[in-house]
Amino acid sequence: MSGRPEQLFPLFAGLETLEGVGPKTAQHLGHLGIEAPRDLLFTLPHSGVDRALRKTVKGALLPATLTVVVTVGGHQPARTKGGAYRVNVEDAETSFQLVFFHARGDYLKRQLPEGARRVVSGRVELFDGMAQMVHPDFMLAEEEADEIPAFEPVYPLTAGITQKLMYKATRGALARVPEMAEWIDPGQKTRASWLDFGGAVCAAHDPASLADVAATAPARERLAYDELFAHQVTLALARQRERRRAGRQSPGDGHLQRRVLDALPYRPTGAQTRAVAEICEDMARPTRMNRLLQGDVGAGKTLVAFMALLRAVEAGGQGVLMAPTEILARQHLAGLKPLAETAGVVLEILTGRDKGAERRAKLEALAKGDIQVLVGTHAVFQADVEFVDLRLAVVDEQHRFGVRQRLELGKKGARADVLVMTATPIPRSLALAQYGDMDVSILDEKPPGRQPIKTALVSTERLDEVIDRLRAAISEGRQCYWVCPLVEESEVTDLVAAEDRFRRLRAALGEGVVGLVHGQMPPAEKDAAMRAFEAGETSVLVATTVIEVGVDVPNATIMVVERAEIFGLAQLHQLRGRVGRGQKASTCLLMYQPPLSETGQQRLEVLRETEDGFVIAETDLKMRGTGDLIGTAQSGVPRFRVADLERQAGLMATAQRDARKLLHDDPDLSGPRGQAARVLLWLMRQDEAIRLISVG
Repeated sequence: MSGRPEQLFPLFAGLETLEGVGPKTAQHLGHLGIEAPRDLLFTLPHSGVDRALRKTVKGALLPATLTVVVTVGGHQPARTKGGAYRVNVEDAETSFQLVFFHARGDYLKRQLPEGARRVVSGRVELFDGMAQMVHPDFMLAEEEADEIPAFEPVYPLTAGITQKLMYKATRGALARVPEMAEWIDPGQKTRASWLDFGGAVCAAHDPASLADVAATAPARERLAYDELFAHQVTLALARQRERRRAGRQSPGDGHLQRRVLDALPYRPTGAQTRAVAEICEDMARPTRMNRLLQGDVGAGKTLVAFMALLRAVEAGGQGVLMAPTEILARQHLAGLKPLAETAGVVLEILTGRDKGAERRAKLEALAKGDIQVLVGTHAVFQADVEFVDLRLAVVDEQHRFGVRQRLELGKKGARADVLVMTATPIPRSLALAQYGDMDVSILDEKPPGRQPIKTALVSTERLDEVIDRLRAAISEGRQCYWVCPLVEESEVTDLVAAEDRFRRLRAALGEGVVGLVHGQMPPAEKDAAMRAFEAGETSVLVATTVIEVGVDVPNATIMVVERAEIFGLAQLHQLRGRVGRGQKASTCLLMYQPPLSETGQQRLEVLRETEDGFVIAETDLKMRGTGDLIGTAQSGVPRFRVADLERQAGLMATAQRDARKLLHDDPDLSGPRGQAARVLLWLMRQDEAIRLISVG
């Protein structure tokens, strides 16, 4: 793919090649993210002004933009410098005034001679009982009336850019849209009754009513789809390239898996069984697996991951399970050790804490194949760590484990299958945008025996009552997490908040009862505090959000989150999932600082109503928007100009299906639709995809 297709050159020329756009305007347009005529095509009007001709201003709900034919009456020049110049006019039923400031009387007398008929259009307001149109947008002779658009698009603006300028610039860009072959599947296009790209982009910029400005208007929907489709073709290309890479076939006879399943005190859920089957099927294929295992808090991802690791061992190889922190790695170890013993599989851990002779012994055992499953932190990436036959890498991804690490791990086992686990239920539309290159298995059932968690909203003004409740719970031998908010961006303030709370609780509950964990502590102290809590030596653990993932203390039955209103819903749901892991009923107290806004109240109530992480994530997406939900900058979710992920999740799913089908039928995009899709990728600035095609 040698370079941008020639037919698109005019759309990617400098903005100054458009009529009426000089260097200054081009600079202002840059603030709207508009760098070429192409960007103007995707900068759509967000509303419109109805300028249809009316008989009279009488009876209109003012203020409003109105267009009427008037007969011009007397002029009243301004009495003071900078005062108002008024012209009396009459429409079919009433009289009103046109008002001008800093006006040149001689000019207005020429434009509006007494007794003449004119079409005027502009904003009409009531002032002292008299209707006034201040600085009309249009004043034309009757025969020129058709120069006034019946419905005028309203564009997003920035300093130095007017509606007139935007209108003119977008018309210039529209004139450059070339004839392009269709990249959308013909069936999809017919079903949705979409226009061709050219027709759709012109219609989107020329709405006839407010309905045409809505995201659901067919012209806009088509452009949104083009954006999503280009993005999904990019992900599908990446996925295809991954899949073309030779992997290892890891078939197994299931004898190790059966040993573990027979020893379990419960039966796996249907979702777990299904996920294990999907993963084993992938592992048996000659291409590399790249799968996401998405499950809610406590849905039993670890068991599924362990089954996959056993399959790697059954096939005669090794597996590795990567955790983002030392604490989590140790928890995985504790949870899996008994299962590994049942299966007769050698399981070891490798973290930054392993030094000297002990570390060397582990590395030797790993290189010989004596260790079959390794649990570790990023220490596993160090150059001297070698596997004899790494078949599967399971990555416990808490958003801190980027694509780069996934690739580095891949180098250790050049063709190892990869399974990424995430406990964050991501709404489907976002999952498709973020992980669209992966295959997804979802755990949407809770294993039996998980206790429901009671969630309550409490005002910070009732802090003393909360402390009394804690005292009672502690006397019954129960444990509690107390999460302090991450206040400002600065870590120092978090520290202060956590230390203050720690001191207050220690004073109220007694020495030695309360532990503290925060981001500024040396790792060894953090581990010690966590271990004291796990062992039940302390009853209350005060923490900033470092405890969110994976910590498992079955005896902890109370979770208090302070200033819950400033947390994301998904994050609160994660925190709540730290309790309810034992046999006793658990409680989560969301403390908020009054007064709560209406949306703040609604958001927190969602948590009270449901424990389904997917429902919570969808709600969070609707209420906060994509950007906030996962800090768009680091999440890999692109910013779309037309498409709206919150409201067009269905379009994203269709786009993914179509993109995968197109590449399945035409892997190198050489057929007619494939060629059209290449043009789309250039049009949508999908440089990543273009590189993949030229490399692939």
